[in-house]
Amino acid sequence: MKRKSAKTNAVRLLEKHGIECELREYAVDEHDLSAAYVAQAIGLPPARVFKTLVVMGSSTGVFLACVPTDAELDLKKIARVSGNKKVEMAPVKEIPALTGYIRGGVSPVGTKKHYPVFMDESALTWPVISLSAGVRGCQMLVNPADLAKVVDVTHCSITKEKGV
Repeated sequence: MKRKSAKTNAVRLLEKHGIECELREYAVDEHDLSAAYVAQAIGLPPARVFKTLVVMGSSTGVFLACVPTDAELDLKKIARVSGNKKVEMAPVKEIPALTGYIRGGVSPVGTKKHYPVFMDESALTWPVISLSAGVRGCQMLVNPADLAKVVDVTHCSITKEKGV
């Protein structure tokens, strides 16, 4: 029997702003928290499933970067568009304190503090993309343009091909 999805803070915030989203649950594999696994589990191509990364900039401090699962964040590009000389990924152990979420469940919506969100421009090529709903095992499908009603989103080119 499939359990009923619990509404997360991210989903509640979208609903509060009148933004529709579809929830897709999947079985969590603690040994494989990769976004590629999530894409396969919810039946969407990797280019439509976006992972949310926590980044620290030398000038601006913490911000979020959303990139498709079939690409990697380009640190030089994200530094340039975010107004930083240097950026680095936040240590995994600091993610819960910074966002209120755990690794594998970070959503750009409903973080503890308001952070700017830099989303790869490829999101705008899809009518709906998948993002974490704020917990492992649940993704929310939402129109990428609608996110700007809830979070400070900048769409830009911030990825490189995997392995480059």
